[in-house]
Amino acid sequence: MVTTETWQRRALFRNEPWAKLLIDTVYHYRGSAYLLHEFVIMPDHIHLLITPTTSLEKVAQFIKGGFSYRVKKELGSNMEIWQEGFQDQRVRDAADYDVHANYIRQNPVSGRLCEKAEEYPYSSAKFGFLLDEVPQGLKPIALGAAVGAPEGAPLQSVANQCHGVEPDGGNPNKSIAKSAAIRRDKEKIA
Repeated sequence: MVTTETWQRRALFRNEPWAKLLIDTVYHYRGSAYLLHEFVIMPDHIHLLITPTTSLEKVAQFIKGGFSYRVKKELGSNMEIWQEGFQDQRVRDAADYDVHANYIRQNPVSGRLCEKAEEYPYSSAKFGFLLDEVPQGLKPIALGAAVGAPEGAPLQSVANQCHGVEPDGGNPNKSIAKSAAIRRDKEKIA
């Protein structure tokens, strides 16, 4: 997960043209610099859950530099936009992925910008954004070990338990992807 903030935490992305331009910039580099799994554009910072295909430094440079260039060119602003640097958190396993994805989706709710995550227009929780699949190489968590089951219990991710999804052929990563697809299908119906 990558997080970066605006200069002096100014709420630049309350301005709709700025927020939409940032989303467009994020999607411009999707596929060439990273796979995009989740995102949220908050008023003064952004969170991206990505799988980089280049260094994180280059990813940050593409997004921040690309956006700054476009703001100057398309919106006519020369103001300082970004705080220097970025923060990153490595996703350790399938359960950690779910924690980060949920944090990103719920960030606008926690920030009292909306009541339901899917209502926030600048987030992947809102229906209509194309996202890349959950990374398949995530290590599953032994659920039994967390609750004291005997060693040798079958591996199952926390996501499967939370979403009520049965393991798909014993591969918890497929079940996580399936639960994400089920969530998106439910959103289409709603």
